[in-house]
Parts: sequence; structure tokens; C-alpha cells
Amino acid sequence: MTGWGQEGPLAHAAGHDINYISVAGALAHFGRAGQPPTPPLNLAGDYGGGGMFLAFGIACALFEAKSSGQGQVIDAAMVDGAAYLMGPIWGLRNMGGMSDERGTNLLDTGAPFYDAYGTSDGKWVSIGSIEPQFYADLLARLGIDPEGLPGQNDRAGWPAMKERLTAIFLTKTRDEWTALLEGTDVCFGPILTMTEAAEHPHIKERGTVVNYHDILQPAPAPRFSRTEAEIQGPAVPPGHDTEAVLASFGFSADEVAGLLASGAVKQKSS
Repeated sequence: MTGWGQEGPLAHAAGHDINYISVAGALAHFGRAGQPPTPPLNLAGDYGGGGMFLAFGIACALFEAKSSGQGQVIDAAMVDGAAYLMGPIWGLRNMGGMSDERGTNLLDTGAPFYDAYGTSDGKWVSIGSIEPQFYADLLARLGIDPEGLPGQNDRAGWPAMKERLTAIFLTKTRDEWTALLEGTDVCFGPILTMTEAAEHPHIKERGTVVNYHDILQPAPAPRFSRTEAEIQGPAVPPGHDTEAVLASFGFSADEVAGLLASGAVKQKSS
């Protein structure tokens, strides 16, 4: 797994997630109209476009090897994976449903019914009322009469509708909106920090975030009906298993001793 892949003009250049998703045509579409692109942490390149595609590639190669009897090298480039994750958005673009102008489209905060809104206590909620029945439920629960409103997908009416929803959501706290809208067909979610998410009832009941060795962390996913995934143990301290790892790579005992003596590798101090 690499950032740029095994071939191409950038194959030997340094880079990070932000660079790979930039060239892949993804980062330009994360953010609001008139604002700079907003990197989605390093989820889209390193993990989504990189680690997950490598894991999927390994699974596919193992499956194929059962019939062919041959192995193969997997070239998992983060730039490729990030571009592939944009596949549905390319589909929207090809159908005329997605423009290159950031923050003006259905899923990039352009639509008033798919966005984040501030609340009276300085917190945030999310709305994803894309389907017409969900949008109708949103209007009803917010007390908005649909009579005389522009059509849901009338883009000319989006800015005014967004202003109206912004004002409405500022009338209550996040928890008040959660009590009113969570669990309904509005498609609603309070926007939670990692600390807050660990305490959310749904997250707690499913065990989505667990406390393992006094460290809060996500539980393994996905889940399987027969083979339950488990956290294998706490992180190994640096240098804890240096000799064992080097031996597994084929280094002899004398070679390992030499590497340790030279300072080329570190061993956990006693």
C-alpha cells in the first residue's frame, strides 16, 4: 500500500492523505460554498482509500488463489482508492446532478435538507431528509406549512430554505432537538464528539465504543454471526518484542545482537 501507487509520475514522491485525495478529485468537494476545502481528517485517503482497499484486495486475492493456485502482488494506492470511493459522486456528475462548485450540491451542504445546523447552546445537529417522505416529516415536525414552499429539489429555493431552517434550529438546544427528532423518519442525528459518542445510548447498547485496558476505542467491525471479533490485547510497548520480530524476519541471533549493539534498532529497557 502506497499513496501514489507503483507507477506514474508521482510514484516516488512523498505525500500524505491530504495530497492523495486532492489529486483524486475528492478534497475539492468537501466544504461549503465560498470556503476552502475541508480535509475529512485522514479518513478518505489513509483508511478509506488505503487500508480498507488493501484489506479488500488481500481478501479478493486469497479467494482467487483458491481457484488459480497462484498468488499476486496487490498495488493498493490511496489515490486510486479515494477516487473509487467517489464513484457514486462521479455517477451524479455524469447525470447532471453534481457540479464542480463546492457547497452547492445535494450532499455537500448545498441542500437545506442535508446539512448541519447550530443550536441555541452552541452545539450542532445533522439533518438528512433526502427522500420526499422524510422531508415531509421534517417540515411537519418543525411546524412548517409546505403550502407555498418551493419544491424540495428546486435549487433556486435552497438558500432561502436554509436560512429558515437555520433560524428554527437556533430556537432549541441540541438535547431538546434530540428529544424531539431522534428516532423519527426525519433522518436526524445529534453531532457528537468522540467523548459524547461513547455515552450515547445506541453506541453503548451495541458496544460500538468500548473501554479496553482503560482506553476508549472502537470495537472491531464488521460483526459476524459465527465468529465474534475481539480486541487481541493492549498495544505492545515500543521495543517489547524487537528480538522476536527480527527473528521472524530471518535474522540470526548474531545479526540481531549486532543490530541492537549498533543502535540500529531499539529494545525495551529493563
